[in-house]
Amino acid sequence: MSETTVPVTRTAASSAVSPVIAESPTVRGRRARIALRTLQLVLALFYVVASALPKLIAHPSAAEGFDKMGWGSAGMYIIGVLELAGGIALLIPVLQSVAAVALSGLMVGAFVVQLTYFDGENAATPLILIVPLALIAWARRRHNADLLRLVRRRA
Repeated sequence: MSETTVPVTRTAASSAVSPVIAESPTVRGRRARIALRTLQLVLALFYVVASALPKLIAHPSAAEGFDKMGWGSAGMYIIGVLELAGGIALLIPVLQSVAAVALSGLMVGAFVVQLTYFDGENAATPLILIVPLALIAWARRRHNADLLRLVRRRA
């Protein structure tokens, strides 16, 4: 019984960046892709339904907080639209990494607001949300090159 081997050549692009587990063709990679996609779906639902919707319909609980900060309804609607856009973008492959980074930035702002205006009452929530967003941004970072190509092609 003979064994045939095929030489493997590495290109500059493949050696520069090692494969991401979430994009690996192995069983472990498949499970990681499913887990990551599930995490993205849960976060997208959270941002759209639990976070953006109360702001966009001017629910009294959301309006009260923005009035206390002095931002009024304009600030509430702006933040609501940003959360809605970020939640939807988490589900669009070419925008996933950028959306996760943008939502992380929004959560840093939410953390600062919680500390300054609300005495840190719910300050842990934005910090907790940054962790899975950072994971998504890192795992989907290869999509940034696709997005950059798309933007350059349009310009």
